[in-house]
Amino acid sequence: MKKIITLFFLASSVAVYAQPRLLTQAMITTKTTIVAPEADDAAAPVATSTTTADGAEVRMVRFGGEGETKTSTWLKNNFTKIFSENEMGRTTVIRDNAKKVTTTIMEMMGKKTGLYTTDAEQAEMSKRMDSMMQSRSQNPSFGGSSSGTATYSIVYIDESKKIAGYACKKALIVAKRSEKSDTTTVWYNPDFKLQNLPSTGGIGAGFGGFNAASGPTGMDLLNGFPMQYERNMNRGRHMTVEVTKLVIDKDVADKEFEIPKDIEIKSMKEMQNGGGPMIQIRAGG
Repeated sequence: MKKIITLFFLASSVAVYAQPRLLTQAMITTKTTIVAPEADDAAAPVATSTTTADGAEVRMVRFGGEGETKTSTWLKNNFTKIFSENEMGRTTVIRDNAKKVTTTIMEMMGKKTGLYTTDAEQAEMSKRMDSMMQSRSQNPSFGGSSSGTATYSIVYIDESKKIAGYACKKALIVAKRSEKSDTTTVWYNPDFKLQNLPSTGGIGAGFGGFNAASGPTGMDLLNGFPMQYERNMNRGRHMTVEVTKLVIDKDVADKEFEIPKDIEIKSMKEMQNGGGPMIQIRAGG
């Protein structure tokens, strides 16, 4: 009986140590590549604007074509910073998870716009956009019809490879929406997860897409951190996201998360009251 009890506790200990560690500091470099078919005529991001029922102007930028986006991410305790750059412009997002506030600085078309929002405000804005998208679901220029909220499941596959020097395993994230099913192929590191950061890169990541208010992606269900993932998109496009560098053994400086003083940062309420249009980023598939 003693031997059986000993073996039981040994097996339990192995199971505990097999769980990924939760890291609170990291510096990550990510490359997102979208490849479109030759016949795709929406090579550049499409910007449209509309006015909500309460008079707030909302500018929606939809990524419709192909291109490459480089993203740098810094994580330290409750703070996350994401800097993204592509042919459309540059974006810096600083997230305070303790206060649940996101500050976004966008450099687009020669102009700089600074905005800070709370999670509650972002959720309300997303609700408005979803409502408008639903009413325009028959208009192909807005990305087609909505297929409802997704439910996610993970399928783990016995394959492995190295990415940016880290040993990774393969998994499939299956998203089901009504009668439609989408699959994202993921290579993840099973040794660790990053606090408040289920993934990096992807469409809209530089615009605050890493926080809870932007909606679920299923990445948080992985038993580890995604180092590479790819998925098919609308109109035959294909997206690949890959971590090219990951540093987890160096201290991240506090100054990385300081808000720049040379840019006027307005609240969402100020933007809605005539300070400028709200900008919502949408993936065109």
